[in-house]
Amino acid sequence: MLKIMLKDESKIEVEKGSSILEIAKKISEGLAKNATCGEVNGQIKDLRYKVNENCNLIIHTFNEDDLEGKKAYWHTTSHIMAQAVKRLFPNVKFAIGPAIDNGFYYDFDIEKPFTDEDKANIEEEMKKIIKENIKIERFSLPKNEALKLMEGQPYKQELINELPEGEKISFYKQGDFTDLCAGPHLETTGKVKAVKILSSSGAYWRGSEKNKMLQRIYGISFPKASMLQEYLEFLEDAKQRDHRKIGKDLEIFMTHPLVGSGLPMYLPNGATIRRILERYIQDKELKLGYEHVYTPSLANVELYKTSGHWDHYKEDMFPVMKMENEEMVLRPMNCPHHMLIYKNKMHSYRDLPIKIGELAHDFRYEASGSVCGLERVRQMCQNDAHLFVRPDQIKEEVGKVLNLIFEVYQKDFGFPESAFSFRLSLRDKNNKEKYIDNDEMWETAESQLREILRELKIDFYEAEGEAAFYGPKIDIQIKTALNHDVTIPTCQLDFALPERFDLSFIGEDGKEHRPVVIHRAILGSSDRFISFLIEETKGELPLWISPMQVKILPITDNQHQYSYDLKEKLIKEGIRVMVDDRNEKTGYKIREAQLEKIPYMLVIGQKEVDKNLVAVRSRKDGDIGTMTIEEFKNKILEEIKNKTK
Repeated sequence: MLKIMLKDESKIEVEKGSSILEIAKKISEGLAKNATCGEVNGQIKDLRYKVNENCNLIIHTFNEDDLEGKKAYWHTTSHIMAQAVKRLFPNVKFAIGPAIDNGFYYDFDIEKPFTDEDKANIEEEMKKIIKENIKIERFSLPKNEALKLMEGQPYKQELINELPEGEKISFYKQGDFTDLCAGPHLETTGKVKAVKILSSSGAYWRGSEKNKMLQRIYGISFPKASMLQEYLEFLEDAKQRDHRKIGKDLEIFMTHPLVGSGLPMYLPNGATIRRILERYIQDKELKLGYEHVYTPSLANVELYKTSGHWDHYKEDMFPVMKMENEEMVLRPMNCPHHMLIYKNKMHSYRDLPIKIGELAHDFRYEASGSVCGLERVRQMCQNDAHLFVRPDQIKEEVGKVLNLIFEVYQKDFGFPESAFSFRLSLRDKNNKEKYIDNDEMWETAESQLREILRELKIDFYEAEGEAAFYGPKIDIQIKTALNHDVTIPTCQLDFALPERFDLSFIGEDGKEHRPVVIHRAILGSSDRFISFLIEETKGELPLWISPMQVKILPITDNQHQYSYDLKEKLIKEGIRVMVDDRNEKTGYKIREAQLEKIPYMLVIGQKEVDKNLVAVRSRKDGDIGTMTIEEFKNKILEEIKNKTK
């Protein structure tokens, strides 16, 4: 008998040669019914896989938090889609069809792009294949037989030819369709219940423009029709939240091919949002003892060779520019500059911590296909800072950084505590060449951050391979309205750069000591933060950060002078306001202001003029009645001051 350790650390005994599915049945019929694949000693395996030794076993299902379980389900559905395409387009040539984080796709070489009618027919054929409940069988062949089986399928043969000689090559067969595949897959097509084709696009074979353009179809599937419906509603909501659409509608930013990919231009509304955000975070930092600097966006390549970024980061940097006897690069980050500013003069232990902050323009090379609005750009403005601390100050200063993050995200922007999780990002010990080579430094830094999180009673999880090349970090993961986990604020501990730049301070003993650097970002980049904020709020930004806070709507020409006098009074109070004096119906102007996401509208008729009043309409609450100008002014200023949501 074999001993199997399960996910909950309980143990069961099974006969040697039992399949993962048989083991699942031994645990419970319900688990076996919902199982999609297994994980044996960390390796994903098909449910048909037979266990022949003691092992750790996780049985995956289509569960909200079980991506591996979902991927086995979606991978099976990609084969169902390929089979449907083969039935409808017999001469098609198949490329690859993997599961992805949200569904699956398959790439096809076909004479012309798929039409909407084609996709509807493919979806119907998929439903027939599911209803047929075809058994899915796995088998293996030697390389020469695998190539013969895939005659007429050049993309499959190319993949087979790249496999080592002597290796058994696995296939999956379901009725009249066989595909080269490592798996895992479900036992029958009938296990899939609800499917939907989502979209199609062109895609180069292996992502290279040098190769042929194929046709890619994306899809999704679920064990219940209700889950599919929920997902389609989520996708519709995501479309409404897309910061690129909202950014265009609200005239926040634009792009243009003459400027280049990944280089957005902020329009007046976007410039206002960004200016308010950047002043807001700088004011917070000043109150906490930060000193702000400006450093150049261009630097000698030797700077990044000294810091170590050149060896670990050059693939993400723009090419070197040769100028006379210098080699210059656009900087991808600011930390080397700040190291030199610290080193510009001698420091005493009494001076520390020294906190150097900057709103700095950085440049990262992103492939044109991966840039996305403000979310992924080639030039960004980083809310960056570096804290130079004594070793005995690490805990206190990391705690202050975390408190600042809580204040910004929870108090001022109102994100719930449940939206946050804390990740301790560690180096991958099995891939040390990606990191600064200093085992002692890594052990010290990782254990210190772990200890800080525990002492602050912050729940966290650990992730190997997510550290910066120079040190471990605390990443604050935020669950967005689009159900993505994004990292915006971070706090990183660095013993390496002070060593590489030979930084020091004079200690209480009169000797030189090495400071420790805390790298931290609160808003991250202004660009990404604005895209995140737009999508979280659907463009209905909080009053204090809205580019236009009040729109005055005179009903007739007789109220124009009153409206412009009112505008001047509000502007003097620092309120952003405009007058819509067009000869349009009031209802039309209200609807337009609502679409523009203006927080407050002031409707001005003759009654308001005669009594020196304003009729107030809120974006959120509709008509809220009339009040004096003084009352409205005090109301809005109080809301701005308190950052009312």
